[in-house]
Amino acid sequence: MSADVAKLLKKIEADNVKFIRLQFTDVPGMPKNAAIPAAQAEKSLTEGTWFDGSSIEGFTRIEESDMLLKADPASYTILPWRPQEGKVARFMSDVYTYGNKPFEGDPRYVLKKVMAEAAKMGYTFNTGPELEFFLFNLVDGKPTTQFVDQGCYFDLAPQDRAEDVRREIVLSLASMGFEIEMSHHEVAASQHEIDFKYADAVTTADRVMTFKFATKAIALKYGLHASFMAKPLAGINGSGMHTHGSLAKNGKNAFFDANAPDGLSDVALYYIGGLLKHAKAITRVANPTINSYKRLVPGYEAPCYISWSTTNRSALIRVPAARGNSTRAEFRSPDPMCNPYLTFACMLAAGLDGVKNKIMPPDATNANIYHLSAKERKKMKIDMLPGSLAESHQYLLKDQVLCDALGPHIVETLSTIAEAETDAFRLAVHPWELDRYLATY
Repeated sequence: MSADVAKLLKKIEADNVKFIRLQFTDVPGMPKNAAIPAAQAEKSLTEGTWFDGSSIEGFTRIEESDMLLKADPASYTILPWRPQEGKVARFMSDVYTYGNKPFEGDPRYVLKKVMAEAAKMGYTFNTGPELEFFLFNLVDGKPTTQFVDQGCYFDLAPQDRAEDVRREIVLSLASMGFEIEMSHHEVAASQHEIDFKYADAVTTADRVMTFKFATKAIALKYGLHASFMAKPLAGINGSGMHTHGSLAKNGKNAFFDANAPDGLSDVALYYIGGLLKHAKAITRVANPTINSYKRLVPGYEAPCYISWSTTNRSALIRVPAARGNSTRAEFRSPDPMCNPYLTFACMLAAGLDGVKNKIMPPDATNANIYHLSAKERKKMKIDMLPGSLAESHQYLLKDQVLCDALGPHIVETLSTIAEAETDAFRLAVHPWELDRYLATY
């Protein structure tokens, strides 16, 4: 046993932790966990803990189901909303198979693999997401779409009745090591946003999973349901997960060049060029459900046009005004239903392709794209993101760079999911159809 593990075991004992959750993520991005008594922590931190992976979506077939969870020591944290007598702690875990091999279907491993490729080029990839979510009432213990408040952008109580919930979420996340930058009511009624400081992409993806898990647990304490669904209600804004990304080299932001136009280095432009080139394929992962495409429509602040800008928010990629170490590119299409590990992996793979092949983006589009006619957009060569899950999946299958980054196991699983989702939706009779046709025909 290493000195670091021994030190961590002493901390677990000093913290009076009685149970530990070994958390990991399936391919669709759902948090999974196995609970162990604190006495088993040493085994998990050294040898690992065996579990049956055959029932986890996108993991293994039943004849090869034994898998190993190895706790990541750096991810240790106490869950503050759990009872303080006999505390519960959490480790993010990596999934291994026989022979102590990293499991290729583990989304965390996929991101680590692309991060290692970036490291070979001298880069670290940092991300900072902005997660939006709705708080809805529960009725008889079941989620509804009933608003908790009628507040709007940056409102406070009494308009924002969920202020206490948001406050507890922020305090809980801060106690878990998050550096919260801002929390506020969003544009739509009952919609909220909490932003936390950027970090390397693996750490940030871990925090996204923790954020969603904590938000749902704390909302439930108040008799509410926290929903990260992209478009839970028609006619109002959906929820996004705008993700700020940047590459660092030798500890310095590689996107900043004080002598370049707009302060953007060639690396920044190549990264943007790579994202734009692969945007349609990334959409399959960043917007992973049938519902995701109800958000990506004109008129509700969500981007649907493949362009970039240093000024307006109708573009897919926006470069915020801050420069120096804060120079970054904001990718605005992802929604919070996505698997953050796979989404960041695809963003990085696309950006690295841009850097390797020096892909310059087209001219920035500083006009409001929503106000342009189809003819004007065509003249400016502004294309649109895919309009459906089936369409975006076809773009992913044709994108060798992203398929290589994800690996055949993940791509095959995404194919199975896309086909099942599309068929299930196609076969369903939607209430809209009954309203539209039943009385008339």
